[in-house]
Amino acid sequence: MPTPHSLWWSTLDQSVQPRPPLQHHLDVDVAIVGGGFTGLWTARELLRRDPSLQVVVLEKQVCGHGASGRNGGWASALYPQGASTVVSEHGQESYDHLRHVLQDAVAGLGDAANADGIDAHFVHGGTLSFARNHVQAQRLHEGLDEARRAGVGESDLVWLDEQAARDRGAVAGALGALYSPHCARVNPARLVRGLSDSVEGLGARIFEHTAVTRIVAGRRGRQPEVVTAAGSVHARFVVRATEGYTPTLPGSRRAVAPIYSLMVATEPLARSFWDDVGFREYETFADARHLVIYGQRTRDDRIAFGGRGAPYHFASTVEDRFDDNAKVYDLLERTLHELFPALEADVTHRWGGPLAMPRDHSPSVQIDRDTGLASAGGYTGDGVVLSYVCANALADLITQPDTETEFTRLPFVQHHGRSWEYEPLRWMGINVGLGLATWADHHESSRDTPSRASNLVDRLFH
Repeated sequence: MPTPHSLWWSTLDQSVQPRPPLQHHLDVDVAIVGGGFTGLWTARELLRRDPSLQVVVLEKQVCGHGASGRNGGWASALYPQGASTVVSEHGQESYDHLRHVLQDAVAGLGDAANADGIDAHFVHGGTLSFARNHVQAQRLHEGLDEARRAGVGESDLVWLDEQAARDRGAVAGALGALYSPHCARVNPARLVRGLSDSVEGLGARIFEHTAVTRIVAGRRGRQPEVVTAAGSVHARFVVRATEGYTPTLPGSRRAVAPIYSLMVATEPLARSFWDDVGFREYETFADARHLVIYGQRTRDDRIAFGGRGAPYHFASTVEDRFDDNAKVYDLLERTLHELFPALEADVTHRWGGPLAMPRDHSPSVQIDRDTGLASAGGYTGDGVVLSYVCANALADLITQPDTETEFTRLPFVQHHGRSWEYEPLRWMGINVGLGLATWADHHESSRDTPSRASNLVDRLFH
């Protein structure tokens, strides 16, 4: 029977023993709320820049419990906004800089994990986005044209015809694919748990099973404060790194929308299956449907496969019971068999959880020196590499306040996006959008013609 737990956690070398919770007051330099990728990378980069800093990480569950330990394992240079949007809002030079930083960060993340002795199953094999009907092919070509206008060359993104695509990965009905080398496969739980050990080795203190109930801004000479049930922390800077769980903090319901993404994983597959299907370089894969899907070939030759489709819950509510959705799991399994008709294997793991989607789809890094509050997040599912980049930006902003660096001049630094609409408009808009995306994909798959619903999806979220 499939388990409700992330496949990735079952691959850890030893069982997770929670660290002790905070039980007293602390005064430190930097307090980080959230023990996922953003919080842990930030702690690491702060201490690498200044080992004398006193840094604490406060985590409600255990490090990596959220999206950092449950995601699809794509360490990619993907960005939630399109190239034309970034160019129009920030200019060509800013887009070029962003693209190169993200591309370099794919390998940079792997190098950082390797330097810390973390075996995260990192393989830099690139990513494939398949076209499984003519509408999807047109959509991918339009995306390629947009990228070319923004200066993206063939070495960074290229169209593969039907045979060339099949030579890399055999997906049923594929008419071709876009290929980018700027993606690596990774085991996210091994990365995040290894990172937590590395951060402790650098001198940070991590308190798990420590629920933060409130973050209080500094004012009139008083430092900002983090409040928990058993103790509090005063710090020069408090970094909020809570991503999909941000709406659980007071006053943050409209900051991001917690969108649920679910996954399944098969048992290890026979060598003969992979000989036929390919993915020899461990390329990650998706197709060009509206309702996002994503997959990878794992180190032990499973398919780990996920997608969107679970409903948004009223008032940005986040609860553990929302992590499972039998209807979505069944849809993922059917989709997996559509992609790979020869697949004959049991699904051994099912899991899911929330990610954070800002209203304008732009991530952000913010710091307010008057209040001492800082934050990073809003990755819309592209957070493995973006969290590493944002953490470097935060570390530079805190330790080098008067110096512009390659990270602090990224276009999302000090970006303040607009809040989501009040309920019930938020609930109606997001769930109608999910329904329209599902309808558009069904129409395009069955009729191979564009669906008018696709235009409505774009209008709802922009």
